[in-house]
Amino acid sequence: MLKSSITRVAVVLTVAVCSLVWSRALADAQQAPTVERKVLLQQESPASGYDMALVEVKIPVGGREGRHMHPGKLMVHVVEGALTLDYEGKPTVTYKPGETFAVEPGKVHEGMNKGNVPMRAIASFVTEKGKPLTIQVK
Repeated sequence: MLKSSITRVAVVLTVAVCSLVWSRALADAQQAPTVERKVLLQQESPASGYDMALVEVKIPVGGREGRHMHPGKLMVHVVEGALTLDYEGKPTVTYKPGETFAVEPGKVHEGMNKGNVPMRAIASFVTEKGKPLTIQVK
């Protein structure tokens, strides 16, 4: 009798803890700031077999892009706020308004806004025709 009571208490506590953890994770996921990307211009490149794109990227305070890569070259100009870039094989760097950087094809990276104002940047892509601009990585 005592053993079954202890087992019931253990099961109830386990379910309660799992429920709390799950509800907190769900609440965090629902409150995560959303990164906005707006394609300003996309067209065929003068170089045969390539496309070009100009994209406005907005990352709210506390926002993150998630780890990703690009199949083509990326160049970024920070317009407002600050962008912290975690780049595969390089030290993490924070770029401020007026600063630019490039990301080589296939390099995994993530942009984050660790500042206290929204970040806005203009990104320029050159990719092989038919390839996506961005590929998320786990």
